[in-house]
Amino acid sequence: MSKSLIVVIVIALILGMYGCSSYNGLVQNDTNVQEKWAQVQTQYQRRSDLIPNLVRTVQGAANFEKSTLTAVIQARANATSIKLEADQLTPENIQKFQAAQDQLSGSLSRLLAVAESYPQLKATQNFSELQAQLEGTENRISVARNDFNGAVRVYNQSVRSFPNNIFAGIFGFPVKGFFEASQAAQSAPTVQF
Repeated sequence: MSKSLIVVIVIALILGMYGCSSYNGLVQNDTNVQEKWAQVQTQYQRRSDLIPNLVRTVQGAANFEKSTLTAVIQARANATSIKLEADQLTPENIQKFQAAQDQLSGSLSRLLAVAESYPQLKATQNFSELQAQLEGTENRISVARNDFNGAVRVYNQSVRSFPNNIFAGIFGFPVKGFFEASQAAQSAPTVQF
């Protein structure tokens, strides 16, 4: 065998091994993003599951504004109607998902704000427990979203770095989208005393 053939074979083996290693790293990072996305969805589902109990408690304890309850129920229906799989995590799809979740968050905030006007409701044990569970769930959602964004950052760095970007293009690993702050969060609320 000639020396040039041996050199070509060695280079091909090195590139093949590097390609396998790159592919396995991309798969590992993609799987991590999928896991973190599942955790985000789990926390949003937990919140969605708590809402009917909260609405029933509020309805049972007070002659409550129907428009507020209707808005919460409709926002929950909208938020749960958007199903986003891990392979559909484009920035546009995440924005649609986030918009539906923001609508639900806004409705819940209005519900809890109006509930402050009803002392008999605030004194209800079930309402207090549900309010605490919703607060905890919102914190869990925030943590899950931060974890997801961290996993997407690592994945996107891997997909966009040279020479991994070559293998990512060949094997179909697109850049994934991040969760971003909603437009409503861009302006500080006005507080008056």
